[in-house]
Amino acid sequence: MKVQDLAKELGRSNKDFIKFLHEVDVKVKSSSTKLEDDVVQTVRELFKGVKKDDKKNAISDEVGTIVLNERSLTITQLASKLGVRLPDIMKCLLQMGLSLTLNSEIDAQTAKEIAERLEIDLDIESSIKPISKFSSSIRDQLDQMHEDDMERDPDAMTDRAPVITIMGHVDHGKTLLLDTIRMTNVVAKEAGGITQHIGAYQVEVKGRKLTFLDTPGHAAFTTLRARGAQVTDIAILVVAAEEGCKPQTIEAIHHAKAAGVPILVALNKVDKPEADIEMCKQQLAQHELVSEDWGGTTIFVPVSAKAKKGIDELLELILLLADTLELKANHHNPAKGVVIESRLSRKKGPVATVLIKSGSLRVGDNFVIGHIAGKARALLNDLGKPLTLVTPGMPVEIMGISEVPRPGDILEVMATERECRQLAEERLLEEKNLNASAGKAMSLESLSQQIEEGGVRKLNLIVKADVNGSLEAILASIAQIPSEDVAVTVLHSATGPVNENDIMLAKASSAIVVAFAVSVNPEAQKIADEEGIEIKRYKIIYDIVDDVKLVIEGLFKVEFEEYETARVEVRQLFRFSRVGVIAGCYVTSGTAVRNSKMKILRNKKEIFRGKMESLKRFKEDTKEVATGFECGIVADGFHEYEEGDIIVCFDIREKKRK
Repeated sequence: MKVQDLAKELGRSNKDFIKFLHEVDVKVKSSSTKLEDDVVQTVRELFKGVKKDDKKNAISDEVGTIVLNERSLTITQLASKLGVRLPDIMKCLLQMGLSLTLNSEIDAQTAKEIAERLEIDLDIESSIKPISKFSSSIRDQLDQMHEDDMERDPDAMTDRAPVITIMGHVDHGKTLLLDTIRMTNVVAKEAGGITQHIGAYQVEVKGRKLTFLDTPGHAAFTTLRARGAQVTDIAILVVAAEEGCKPQTIEAIHHAKAAGVPILVALNKVDKPEADIEMCKQQLAQHELVSEDWGGTTIFVPVSAKAKKGIDELLELILLLADTLELKANHHNPAKGVVIESRLSRKKGPVATVLIKSGSLRVGDNFVIGHIAGKARALLNDLGKPLTLVTPGMPVEIMGISEVPRPGDILEVMATERECRQLAEERLLEEKNLNASAGKAMSLESLSQQIEEGGVRKLNLIVKADVNGSLEAILASIAQIPSEDVAVTVLHSATGPVNENDIMLAKASSAIVVAFAVSVNPEAQKIADEEGIEIKRYKIIYDIVDDVKLVIEGLFKVEFEEYETARVEVRQLFRFSRVGVIAGCYVTSGTAVRNSKMKILRNKKEIFRGKMESLKRFKEDTKEVATGFECGIVADGFHEYEEGDIIVCFDIREKKRK
């Protein structure tokens, strides 16, 4: 959509609207500039939240300290309390590496940081537990680990493997680049060719180990990119040379800068005829990434992941940059690390991918992750091979956890199992108290009360996904869908298969169950069928977002079609006083099933449509009769058979959307 078209839609002059776009950090040259779809959506939502009086007013000049005592509030509410324009709040969030909408909730600490950036005094009266499972405190905790190690025994600090995060826009070749480095095939394993989790891999270059994190590029994966930047030492920004900067490219830059990590730019796809390296350098310079040959400090490396060009040079520069950072850790202390991914495996149970940042982890070690105690029953590397020892900078998949931990939680090894259990119980009690005081307890009664609220139309969802990364991305995508008339509420979300509890909750709250890349337990499916609960299965996150948008817009229409299950020919008639007429039939195709829907064709014209009341084989009732066998059929409400009639058995199924 062009700027002038969007300005007209929002009822603003081109001049004022372009000025507004510049204020919210959207650079355009003229009213004929074409905007990306995701930019249009963000601007629409942002513009709706800006009052007319606020569009020209500067930041409030009121003197004094603003007191904040809410446990949480939305971006719009914060702007109102601080007396500032929404564009200024959104700009601060971008600088902090956060991509949120006007209705996103933030905790008090985030509000305080925004106020500090706007040079406003904000006093927080209450101690707030962060709402998000991921917060900027991860970096603080990791930095504290390093400081503790330095203070405890600086002489014991030795070199560790650098952690490199590959970031960038969707389809710019991040995973293929890592694939080329690893000489494996990661891309083919991802649905739709899009990375849907953080992949953690380790490679050896010139006798030295490098740890790579591959973060998704789609707009849905803001949290994963932020987490990747927080736990990394070096950020590789992959930019397709023929496309240049895109929305997620810019977002990745913000995340890396917010985490304070050096950025190395890999200009990918330089082998393409339309590649324009100078254009890319010019665009990135606008975001303070100035190439060394332009007088800046950012390293630019032309590469082609597909043609395997420039890969050696890229690895050499990574090693050089890692040397300048002097990355060290104590290998002898009990291990500490951060969970970067977690999931529930059918075969392995709860598993977590952990990046060890300090100390060493061994099989048999007792540990605590958040409020979860565990014992390292098995350690696997990125190739699935067992390990006995994991040192700083290495990613490892851990088995032996009692439940699925949250990404961003810190793993700590302790001396005894008793210490782990005690600390885990204390943290669990503390978390329950915080949740209770915050009023976050969820029950069927409270959900029923929400449903009964008048005047608001609601779309209730229960979301189950294969891993936490996918789950967070789905929830973030749903939260960013603009909706005015329909309130979209995620009542429950978790990893693992759809179970009976999910279905019962869906029944109590009239919710739709979204199953992303997970199975449905047989008992859960049975209850869902009996209660008429809809389970929508997906493999691509885009499809979930599209369907929810269609529901909100009132355009989603489920279409059904008849699916023929059997074709039966009437060959003889039998009359009985008790049941009337039984049609002696021969199954010519498919399998005839008792109680199935049926229609009768005579001379290719439909003369009856109804239900099969009875199905017999040699005078005995049977459930089904296969092709090539004879049977007797009684229809519910029809007795005027003629020899030669064709009975078509069918099911009604949901028609797949193209």
